Amino acid sequence: MKLCRILIGLFVLLWIAALLLLAIGTFGWFGQERDPLSGVFLMPLGLPWNMIVPVPESAAALWAVAAPGVNLVLLVIVCRALRRRH
Repeated sequence: MKLCRILIGLFVLLWIAALLLLAIGTFGWFGQERDPLSGVFLMPLGLPWNMIVPVPESAAALWAVAAPGVNLVLLVIVCRALRRRH
């Protein structure tokens, strides 16, 4: 389905953009001041997994970066199931 490909592509682009904003704010690239809240754009992409799954404090940042991947995998699985159905 073409809609599924568009949604998956849009999700990947949003994830990449959120990762770039995280890197820019964390490391102060391009003259940007360092901002501890630069990863806030990753949170909605990883919901509900970043709220449900208990992770240790030391791995919280890594999980915030990886949680959107869970949603991406689920989106791909649903799209493949819909494609097989038609």
